[in-house]
Amino acid sequence: MVLRGWIMLDLLQPHIRNLKMYEGVDPTEVLAQKAGISGDKVIRLNGNENPYGPSPAVSQALGNFNDYNLYPDPEQRTLREALSSYLDMGPEYIIAGNGSDELIDLTLRMVLGPGEKMIEPDPTFGMYAICARICGGNVVVVPRNEIFDIDLESTRLAIDSQTKAILIASPNNPTGNTTPDWQIEQLLETGILVVVDETYYEFCGKTVMPMVREHPNLVVLRTFSKWAGLAGLRIGLGVMDPDIARVMMAVKPPYNVNLAAEVALLASLENLEPLLERVRSITSERDRMYSLLQQVPGLTVWPSDANFILCGFPQERGQDMVNGLAMRGIFVRYFSNERMKDHARISVGLPHETDALVEALRDITKDMA
Repeated sequence: MVLRGWIMLDLLQPHIRNLKMYEGVDPTEVLAQKAGISGDKVIRLNGNENPYGPSPAVSQALGNFNDYNLYPDPEQRTLREALSSYLDMGPEYIIAGNGSDELIDLTLRMVLGPGEKMIEPDPTFGMYAICARICGGNVVVVPRNEIFDIDLESTRLAIDSQTKAILIASPNNPTGNTTPDWQIEQLLETGILVVVDETYYEFCGKTVMPMVREHPNLVVLRTFSKWAGLAGLRIGLGVMDPDIARVMMAVKPPYNVNLAAEVALLASLENLEPLLERVRSITSERDRMYSLLQQVPGLTVWPSDANFILCGFPQERGQDMVNGLAMRGIFVRYFSNERMKDHARISVGLPHETDALVEALRDITKDMA
């Protein structure tokens, strides 16, 4: 059996065989087991999920829909028209995806060949590098500066004839800061594909989407996972030059967005105001959480334009503090790489979850003193 396993692995491409899996968040039941508590006592602050869930109209629409036995429209006509009205972009610019993750994958498969380069301003969302490596591409890591802004000079120096794309999360995950328009403009002038991932746009209102009309090498990504509470249904969108969009329509799987996700998206767009009110509640709670965390001794708290906050712990104590939170049923996203060592990304939850988090951090720092 061992010999057979090695033979089968030898059939795989080397860059695929050695690929490291993206570390997603565990389901609630697994987190509950880790903490030794019931699932209803788990506080999930590790996935940047919307604590309020989807619009009530979504459940009703899903329950009333009767055509789940049919395939979705491979040309996404209804979806693209609805998104066109929401985004104020023509439907020919828009493609929906199975989460924005699929659109990251499709975009890189279209431009990145084996041995070609993608630039990654580090730290950032881990799926960019994974998708690039699936293509056989090389990931060129350009560290962000001390306040996590893009180092524009170093980035431009890293671009050569083999460089095809740069992926920029704005607001950036996990640091929460946005990239100014002028930096995006200068990167667009290099001629490489610039992908701006605006997953957290609704929490800050800062966008470069109108620039797509003037810059055919700009792609902007969005998602309904965070602001609309549809993370479990997987629906994202990309806005790009119509010529690129036409090619992506041919590259994508024909039925990549399932009907349940389409129904949920349409119901969300038809009931925008309650969802946007929830977004306002999240940003208000983000500001409150930021102020409270600043009062905890020993923590470094970074301002954020997203629905999470990056928090630095005392040197060499980060893992202990994250473990201490987990023992209390509070789960945050810890980073073990060298640049982000002793940091955690903490999602904005409900007010009582913020209070529990801050109380736990105070207790843990007191015990460590």
